[in-house]
Amino acid sequence: MEKLQLDDFTKYKFLSGIQFSPNGKKCGFVLHHMDLEDNKYLSNIYILDENGKYFKLTSMDKEKSFIWKDDSTIIFPSNRNKKDETREEKGEPFTNFYEINLNGGEANLLMEIPLNVTGIEILDDNTYLLTAVYDPKLSDFDNLSDAGKEKKLEEIKESKDYEILDEIPFWSNGVGFTNKKRNKLFIYRVKEKTILPITDDFTDVEFISLNSDKSLALIITNSFIDKQSTKNELNIYKIKENVFEKISPYDDFSYSSAHYVGDKILFTGTDNKNFGLNENSKFYVMDLKTEKSYMIANDFDYSLGDSVGSDCKYGGSKGMRVYGDYLYFITTEGYSSFINRLDIKGNIEKLTSPNGSINGFDIKDGKIYFIGLRGLNLQEIYALQDDETQLTYFNAWVNKEKKLSVPEKLTFVNDNNIEIDGWVLKPVDFKEGKLYPGILDIHGGPKTVYGEVFFHEMQYWANEGYFVFFLNPRGSDGRGNEFADIRGKYGTIDYDDIMNFVDMVLINYPEIDKDNIGVTGGSYGGFMTNWIIGHTERFKAAASQRSISNWVSFFGTTDIGYFFADDQNNATPWSDIDKLWFHSPLKYADKVTTPTLFIHSEEDLRCSIPEGLQMFTSLKYHGVDSRLCMFRGENHELSRSGKPKHRIKRLEEITNWFNRHLK
Repeated sequence: MEKLQLDDFTKYKFLSGIQFSPNGKKCGFVLHHMDLEDNKYLSNIYILDENGKYFKLTSMDKEKSFIWKDDSTIIFPSNRNKKDETREEKGEPFTNFYEINLNGGEANLLMEIPLNVTGIEILDDNTYLLTAVYDPKLSDFDNLSDAGKEKKLEEIKESKDYEILDEIPFWSNGVGFTNKKRNKLFIYRVKEKTILPITDDFTDVEFISLNSDKSLALIITNSFIDKQSTKNELNIYKIKENVFEKISPYDDFSYSSAHYVGDKILFTGTDNKNFGLNENSKFYVMDLKTEKSYMIANDFDYSLGDSVGSDCKYGGSKGMRVYGDYLYFITTEGYSSFINRLDIKGNIEKLTSPNGSINGFDIKDGKIYFIGLRGLNLQEIYALQDDETQLTYFNAWVNKEKKLSVPEKLTFVNDNNIEIDGWVLKPVDFKEGKLYPGILDIHGGPKTVYGEVFFHEMQYWANEGYFVFFLNPRGSDGRGNEFADIRGKYGTIDYDDIMNFVDMVLINYPEIDKDNIGVTGGSYGGFMTNWIIGHTERFKAAASQRSISNWVSFFGTTDIGYFFADDQNNATPWSDIDKLWFHSPLKYADKVTTPTLFIHSEEDLRCSIPEGLQMFTSLKYHGVDSRLCMFRGENHELSRSGKPKHRIKRLEEITNWFNRHLK
């Protein structure tokens, strides 16, 4: 077997968008892989039949999503000619949808919608419910003449030299400037080529689900002028009557999903009163006959969705579906994610048991297919009936050909009598009695988790002769609200957990050279890296990625700053600037002696570039060996979905920095 190479991740396959056909006999999914030469991701639709055989349906490398039109036809958005690519580059708003038959033949253009579509549902052969970006600058674009369209696009091109902002948030990571833009609801009719707007110009659509006969839609919206609220509204859209009305049973509430289950509505959400913005959603039932709502499964205290970290995921899949009298959903529990189902009475049954990560699923006729990470296997599709059966083997070569290190679980009980989960990867070809350098890797969030799934960067470092250790300190997901709640405590109880874990690792693994250990992490992990180097000299090198250094500047610059900074610190620059400054790693930069590498993306609007620049400047000012690598054209997701060459460069920079200082 060969050592895992730094760039091996460019050969991995990533899966997303799993969906059964209406009759359940076939299942579609999207397969993504990297094109290193052109520095991009290629995506195509695949079909998996009931015998477990699969084939490639599209081959243009641009098909990132799809929906089933019927049992033999799939609809997908794509630009398939250079003319349309040119129109897109100019900024013209349109989305082409093609249809393709599974039995053969080329894809045909079904419809061109003069909007940038973000989501779509089929109501009937002629009618589609969709969401699309509403941009007031382009609101009348489709009604203009060809000459008028060219003039409008030229005006927009010229106006790119400046931005006018008059609301918050005014931008979003991975999207760019969003001022006055909204995700708007429309009805589109194919034959008539007509577009009917349903929501107004100030309403952002966050969630849609249809009832079984597609006559009703549940819509979660956030309407705002000047400042977006962290609360939202639940609405019903009566499609045939074209009636849109608010049905929110609770005001000052954050709704996260809503579905029809039988003759009732089952919705999730929270008022955020006890644990802030990161509070786990609860399940509620709305009885349409009595118009009363009530909570069910009161004791359930896990987050909805998969928050198990890995740098080997790409694309999105649904993690919640209604089938029969049940709501099926993914939760993160402990350090793994699972599929559960809930009935209207509040009874919850866990359907999967192995540890790992479930990234998305679909269900039909009692059969569940899911995309998941199991053990040290990368993403594959599994069937769940009585047991789990692996159906695809796109990434089987990794375990067959490459040396990997199996995570060894290491737990300890902290001073508050709380058990903390952690893991250690031994260096590949480990030999007892030999000393090895070590790397502490801290996850983002903070409300995410590390688990026992494949993580490329960690496996690569283990192949390079490092011990790699990681944990889920307080603030992490999977252990309920109280465990995740570190509001007003950043850098205190979480720091204690991390340092105690490092102590435990060094005791249990004497082959780690305690004088040659490094620390790294991204987002919250970057914050904590910045914090650590200002509070201890035990690490010989650090790599801080997409970090927070100054809660005061973070408040006013990032896409989540004005509400997240306040919520997580119980303070604003006006109510308690001293508290924001106390929890800011920048305050302690004059205490840093640790050589530190900073990784930041120029278009990171979550932990924006000034956060890294402030820390880098401060260390340089105080004579600390430091380096900043800034990636243009990348955002907060660099390590997970950045351009292939940039992902290689990032990992090279971090590894070279540790090799220089720890070996």
